[in-house]
Amino acid sequence: MSVIPVITLDGPGGAGKGTVSRAIAAHLGWHYLDSGAIYRALAIAVEDAGLDEQDTDAISVLAQHLDLDFALEGDHPVILLSGRDVSGRIGVEQTGNQASRLAALPAIRRALLERQKAFRRAPGLVADGRDMGTVVFPDAGCKIFLTASAEVRGERRYKQLKAKGLDVNLADLTMEIEARDARDRNRAEAPLKPADDAVLLDSSWLSIEDVIQQVLSLARDRLLLS
Repeated sequence: MSVIPVITLDGPGGAGKGTVSRAIAAHLGWHYLDSGAIYRALAIAVEDAGLDEQDTDAISVLAQHLDLDFALEGDHPVILLSGRDVSGRIGVEQTGNQASRLAALPAIRRALLERQKAFRRAPGLVADGRDMGTVVFPDAGCKIFLTASAEVRGERRYKQLKAKGLDVNLADLTMEIEARDARDRNRAEAPLKPADDAVLLDSSWLSIEDVIQQVLSLARDRLLLS
């Protein structure tokens, strides 16, 4: 077992994992892993390469050689794919849906597993995803399963996209979220579910600051942080 501590935050998309994880990592001075961004970056690479989503052999090779890097500009995460800033494409709904389909393929998950484990570096790691506590870091000392209702997550996403000036439909967004949840829960390998020793936290009616403080409190108790 590695002595480098890990906090995992798993859960469905839109529950606030990214915002909370980045804040926790910044507060502790730890590294941060956005596993969802890895799958989304792969989806972009697949699209740019013109590969068929069913060509798992070619996608697995692409995944193993994915030139991906994370950076921060203030509080804003920057994702670099082969040196290109693809941050603007990462959050697009189409990219998220394609990433979810790729993540359901066992060969793709296996190809990216070691890449994710390599993010575990001193002094510690905060890992955000769907299977961080169940598959990637099963020995993590602090595991959180962060969730919220599909309706609340749909409203959050609707407001984000409207603020960007995009024409979106709340009902359609909520249906897409529910479909993605079902796909993530029912995939054959590493389905979305809480680890047996994870703490369930529903963010539906909590502020981001409330969630951050609750996670920090759990981390202090479980990892004996000061």
